[in-house]
Amino acid sequence: MRRLVFTCLLFSAFAGLISAVAGAADPPKDKAKQTFLNAKEAGLDYQLQGEWYGSARVAAWGWMNCGLQVVSYGGGKFEAVLYRGGLPGAGWDQQTKLKLKGQSNEQKILWLETEGFKIAVTTGNATVYDAYGIAGTLYKQNRVSPTMGLQPPSNAVVLFNGTKSDELKGAKLTEDKLLLAGVLTKMPVGDFRLHIEFRTPFMPNAKGQARGNSGVYIQQRYEVQILDSFGLDGVANECGALYTQQKPLVNMALPPLTWQTYDIWFSQPKWSAEDPKKKMENAHITVMHNGVAVQSHYSIKNKTGGGKVEGIETFPINLQDHGNPVTFRNIWIVPSQGDTMPTATAATTYQSCCGRRRCR
Repeated sequence: MRRLVFTCLLFSAFAGLISAVAGAADPPKDKAKQTFLNAKEAGLDYQLQGEWYGSARVAAWGWMNCGLQVVSYGGGKFEAVLYRGGLPGAGWDQQTKLKLKGQSNEQKILWLETEGFKIAVTTGNATVYDAYGIAGTLYKQNRVSPTMGLQPPSNAVVLFNGTKSDELKGAKLTEDKLLLAGVLTKMPVGDFRLHIEFRTPFMPNAKGQARGNSGVYIQQRYEVQILDSFGLDGVANECGALYTQQKPLVNMALPPLTWQTYDIWFSQPKWSAEDPKKKMENAHITVMHNGVAVQSHYSIKNKTGGGKVEGIETFPINLQDHGNPVTFRNIWIVPSQGDTMPTATAATTYQSCCGRRRCR
């Protein structure tokens, strides 16, 4: 009996060992899909992500106002960009920047490094160090779009205001009354002005097009990309771009889980009266992302991505569902006739010092 018990125990232990080894060999779960919908659950990685602004001594620049954007890629790994003059849309010279990488530690400090200096980032401040010691301090910023909460004029059609959604087809709301991506306007659109507020989720382990992807698909033909592009270069498939066709003039993406705004002016193509298949003039678009012009009266060459073929027939706007829980609020549209677009010089911009205009 004792021998039987011992044999069973030995077999059980051996089976457990085999199972553990097999389990260790199994590939890890897909962390790229890990998604956070609020800052509290996102943890320290999210708290160390964000924007900082202040003055620092950088060898190549001297004493200078600087902006810092820190991006989390999960597991305490971060990448960052230091901007000469301030943050994008708020003092940066739009040319000079330095890229850094770093890892957070048990003391809840993120150390970023590049040749010649280091930056110690906490949830409040970022201290710059060079070979001579402390070289400046940058302070955490929480920028707010100057068009956030913009109320619709009397001639606007309210598409979504938290309760009203009868102008939309396929509308689905979250528990806190936010609109989920994957919805069409019931009305087809021609020329218009559109205001929309959106929020991308925090997906620290995802990269590229898998990171908070959606889009404003005008006439189901032309996509203004929505993506968590915070801290990236601002190329033609990132936030503020006319998808794959025209990159934004500046990357104005704020951190994920931050509410952002698009203010869009669109003028549809003009077609020949004699031949409705002959395009006489391209569509034009102006996009203000968080109050800064990122597309200025851009002439749209053709449809974008998998959009519908251009033609005289009009179609609705699609808030594209790309499998990520992007949410929307405060959406309204003013149908118009003729070109009423603002110029880039007339567009609202953040002031230097991180927006004395709307900075919290």
